[in-house]
Parts: sequence; C-alpha cells; structure tokens
Amino acid sequence: MIQLTSLFVTFLAASTVYAIPLQKRIAQTIADSTQAWVKACTTAGGADKCNTISQTAFTSLLAAGKNCDQQDAADSMIDLAKQLNNDPEMIRLAQIFVQQPRNAPDSLQVPYCQTAPKNAELSGLFHCQFASSDFTKFSGDQTGNLPLDVNAVNPPGSCPAKTDGPVPDGVQLNTLVQSPGTPIGGSGSSNSTINNATATATASAIESAANATTTATASGLTENLILTGSSSSISATSDTPSGSVNNTGGGSANTTSFAFQNGKDAQAQNAKFASLTVNSVCQDGEQACIASAFAQCVGGKFVSTQCPGGTQCFALPLVNKAGTSIVCANVADATQRIAATGVTGGLTGA
Repeated sequence: MIQLTSLFVTFLAASTVYAIPLQKRIAQTIADSTQAWVKACTTAGGADKCNTISQTAFTSLLAAGKNCDQQDAADSMIDLAKQLNNDPEMIRLAQIFVQQPRNAPDSLQVPYCQTAPKNAELSGLFHCQFASSDFTKFSGDQTGNLPLDVNAVNPPGSCPAKTDGPVPDGVQLNTLVQSPGTPIGGSGSSNSTINNATATATASAIESAANATTTATASGLTENLILTGSSSSISATSDTPSGSVNNTGGGSANTTSFAFQNGKDAQAQNAKFASLTVNSVCQDGEQACIASAFAQCVGGKFVSTQCPGGTQCFALPLVNKAGTSIVCANVADATQRIAATGVTGGLTGA
C-alpha cells in the first residue's frame, strides 16, 4: 500500500511538471536575411565589404542583440550603398532588413529601438514581430514597447513593409514583400551641419560616393547644409554625377572644368523639382525636392520629409568634383553656392 501511494505521488508530480506550459522559442535562419543584399552589394562592386557588413547585420537578429543593433547594422548597409553610387537595390533591401523580425527566445514581442537612425532612408521604419509572439507583452525592461514617435502599432506585430500583420514564424520579410513601405513616425538623428565654407562629408552624408571622407572647400561660401536628419533636420544624401562632364583620360578634373557644369546641372534639377508632386511617377530610390521638402521614392511613390526651420530642399553643385547633391539649406546660401560656379539665373536658371 505504501509503495502504491509512493508510485501514485511520483506519477502525479511528473504529470504536474509536464502540464506546465513551455515557452516557445521563435527563431529563424538569420543568414538568409541579408543574402539578397549581399548579392546586390557584390553586383554594385562592394567586394569583401559586403560579407563583413552582412555578418554584423544578421547577427543583430539574435536574441542577445541590443534594441538598436539591427538599426545600426542597417545604417552601415546604407552607408556602403551610398559609397557605391547610392545603389537603390542595396538601399531598398537594407530598408526591408531593418524591418525583419528578431529572434524571440520567450515568445514575447521584441522591443523597438528608441534612437533615430543616422540615415534618413531608415527613418520611420521598424521591425515586424513574428506571428506567434504574445502581443500583450514585451521582453526586457519595457522601454521600447512602441517604435520611435509612433503612438500605436496596428495591427500588432506589423511594420511599414507589412501593414496587414506580423510575419509568419521564421520567414524572411524579403520573401514576402518587395517594397519597404511608407515610413510611420520617426525622424532622423543627428543635427550635424556644414559651416564656414569647409565641410567634411562622410560616406553617409552629402558626398557619399567617396570611399572614405571628402573635404569640400569653397572660398567665402557659407553652406549651413544639413548632413543627417533629426527632429528638426533632414538628411542630404544624394550625390548625382553631372552626366555631361567629360572626365575621360584618367586624370582628376580641374575645378574650373566642372564647376560651371555643376551649377548648370543643379539649376536644371531645381527647375525639374518645381514641377514634381508627391503623386509624380518615380523609380524606387530616386531622390528629389518636392514643395521645399526632401523626398525619396519608395514603392513607386514619393515620400517627403520636411527640412528644418529656415531651410528648404535644393539641388546644389558639388565643390570639389563633378556632380550635384540634394540637400537642405537656406535660400541665401543655396543661391550663393550656385552663383559661385559662374552660372546666372539663380536657383533654376530662369
């Protein structure tokens, strides 16, 4: 009788243990999240930098990653894209990557980054959640329960690229969508500006086609151009070569050989921008100025972001090489920048 009772108690204890609900770990094959980006990067000429940045990026999806690691990795992906002639495919895929759900070891929602991205292309983008997450709870210290500058995520688990709901467990977002969607909330991060005629532009700033850092100098010219976005400023990211400049022969062009053409090209772009609206036809990744705001084409539609107070969006000539940049600047400085190239007719050449 004693033995029977002991056996029964042991069986009851075992049953009780197995009756406790087990938390489900939601995971994915993280390396799949950047494969398409690596392919685009390699095609664009990124060489060994592609895999290095990719590995850092996909490991940010692990449960051990900090809240902003994924966004920081996406910023690095876009930084390299800008070095490679603002490659639109790399930028598009980076915008989708930053919305890929992260691993959830406890089936709870993964907190959102509370710091604005360095690159304006990522502003207003945040990660989706996996479908079997508990949408009533978040992991961690509860400081990132809503994306930056967003009042609510509806439906729960959705993101700008997938507005109809969460991503199926373990699935890569880049296999479900082609467009990164329309940004929701969010704004750029830095308030860096260029002053006193000498500017240092990094790969994520104006003259982003350079491999490292480009220093632009214009005698007597004050620029006050916004490099990266913030709650009161917007990124100046486009570096558009002047197609009509002949730089054959392998030598570097003399300033006077391209400065005038840069001014003409900037005027032509500003004149074109004057006719654009947010409903104008565009190609993904294309950048422009629309109604004084900086705009980027996302999913076949322009998405605009206002410049900070006192500044407007303009195409301006580069100073030390052929090309133009789309930036936020005050009218007087923009007008002077164009006039310094020797062209007449103001901002549009009219």
